[in-house]
Amino acid sequence: MKYHPLNPDIFVQNRKRFVAAMDKNAIAIFNSNDELPTNGDALHRFKQNSDLYWLTGIEQEDTMVILFPNNPDPAFREVLVLVRPNELKEKWDGKRLRAVEAPLQGWIHLADTIYLNTNENDRKANWVPVRDYRYAEIMKQRYPLHQYKRSARILKDLRAIKTAQEVVVMQQAMDITHNTFVRLLKFIKPGVMEYEIEAEIFHAFLSQRATGPAYGSIIASGDRARTLHYVSNNEVCKDGELILMDFGAEYGGYCADLTRTVPVSGKFTKRQKEVYNACLHLHDYAKSILKPGITILNYTDKVGAEASKVFVKIGLLKPEDVKNEDKENRAYRKYLYHGISHHLGIDVHDLGTRTEPVKAGMVFTIEPGIYIEEEQMGIRIENNVWITKTGNKDLMAKIPAKADEIEALMKKK
Repeated sequence: MKYHPLNPDIFVQNRKRFVAAMDKNAIAIFNSNDELPTNGDALHRFKQNSDLYWLTGIEQEDTMVILFPNNPDPAFREVLVLVRPNELKEKWDGKRLRAVEAPLQGWIHLADTIYLNTNENDRKANWVPVRDYRYAEIMKQRYPLHQYKRSARILKDLRAIKTAQEVVVMQQAMDITHNTFVRLLKFIKPGVMEYEIEAEIFHAFLSQRATGPAYGSIIASGDRARTLHYVSNNEVCKDGELILMDFGAEYGGYCADLTRTVPVSGKFTKRQKEVYNACLHLHDYAKSILKPGITILNYTDKVGAEASKVFVKIGLLKPEDVKNEDKENRAYRKYLYHGISHHLGIDVHDLGTRTEPVKAGMVFTIEPGIYIEEEQMGIRIENNVWITKTGNKDLMAKIPAKADEIEALMKKK
């Protein structure tokens, strides 16, 4: 790993939180992700199962975690099962953890209930029968008379609430992202290629001990900024255009998610600044109302109502457009057609409910945008906030967001 070792108490506390939510005399089993082939004899870079990582901080493949808090032998209430060392594989890929570091023991027959894990992220899009699903089928065939429960029901609530120790790690990911953004402001100029900016991001991340990008960086200049998941990053950045950059570092398994939109030339035009400031206003408004007790649906409606007023003010909508709008397809949606916030953590789109009230401890992105087809312009501003009982803590508050700040930094090239 490139990052400094994390405080192991992060994962000790996470396991305690999960165990406290389990039924009495139950056992929970978690598997690592599969190693997936690319072509020939090559494999994709291994990415650990997020739930297993959240519980242990272990990144190694072919790993299993067994939690059995009512095990009569205290030595086996938490068990980490590791692949038997293969000396030849270690010569190719590096040292693996040894079995003596984590003894293996099965206690299934002593338990009444078995918790098994599957991916219940609302945004799940993978139909491949991955290890968790294959393992569930095997377990039910071998032990048909046990009661089975879904660990994902517990994890969806627990992982959404970040401990202060987790936020410390997330802050490191965001500080790396901050430093990278400032570096980019001195690098961007007319004629630079989008992929050159992407390369600068990757270099800056690795040089600061990040694992790498938390997701595929979006580097979209000009009209390409209206494509939300633009990842081609292969066009030239031209004088007079804006460039939207959506990127974030991964550090210690936790993610940052930043978006900034800046002028390629280093200075906004009058109209660009007007629209940019309107977007920043929406960003600040959203941040002011995202508090414990509000639901994401209610929050989105409120931001939409504010967007309607702002879009009238900057000439995108007329008052009658808002007055006569279809309530199922509100007028502002022509220029802001995505959600405003999502949970953030070990996954960029982290586990958490979108229908229940927001709770203290959750970390959200706040990312309104304005996308104007007729002006070939797209602007989005995104920060990450930790919801606390005493108010939001903007974990990216130090990253320049005001138009004047951005212009001043770009001028100092």
